[in-house]
Amino acid sequence: MAATAGRSASKAIMIDIGGVLASDGPPAAAVVWSTRLGISRQAFLAAVFGGSDDQVLTGRVSEPAWWAVVAGRLHAAPELMAELRRDLASRYEWDDALVAFLRHLRGYARTAVVSNAWPQLRADLDRAGLRDIADEIVLSCEIGYAKPDARIYAAALQRLAARPGDALFIDDTPGHVTAARALGLTGHLHTSSIGTITRIEDFLGRKQPLPTASRWV
Repeated sequence: MAATAGRSASKAIMIDIGGVLASDGPPAAAVVWSTRLGISRQAFLAAVFGGSDDQVLTGRVSEPAWWAVVAGRLHAAPELMAELRRDLASRYEWDDALVAFLRHLRGYARTAVVSNAWPQLRADLDRAGLRDIADEIVLSCEIGYAKPDARIYAAALQRLAARPGDALFIDDTPGHVTAARALGLTGHLHTSSIGTITRIEDFLGRKQPLPTASRWV
């Protein structure tokens, strides 16, 4: 969408998905599945995600291949693995307020989702009707490097045609925010929807007709 007069389209908003735009499901799943499998929560999370950052998140290993690794770690039959995968997927709940606000920003500012993600995420966005949630969707599994690698921030900035000083980066992981700030971006550590919406408004200068945070939460 082309920017209109008086809007802040020279500014860019870069935002994470898991833990920000959507709930972080694995910790809750670990409570249920660790009990069911008779292992600790830490052991369950290690079996599912241990080593995945350098493999699945960067697109070096496919999801089916990775789930085969997980099945071996958990000594789980195919039926149980299928149930586990369905359960993890069902725990992915979107923050309606942030999603609506991010969509509204298109035209007021350039926007990008920047996520450390497994390959299935783009299909999940399609199923949820969220492919148009931002101007750009930058996924680690598609570009080959994950936050806090400087290259994923650079890729997002390039796609948005934005300078670091004109970009606000939002994430729930402190190290990812620190890395963004080291590159010259403004960083915001997400802790609540209202806090993040207010921070975005402040960054954009609350230029009218941008609604205030109270409309969205």
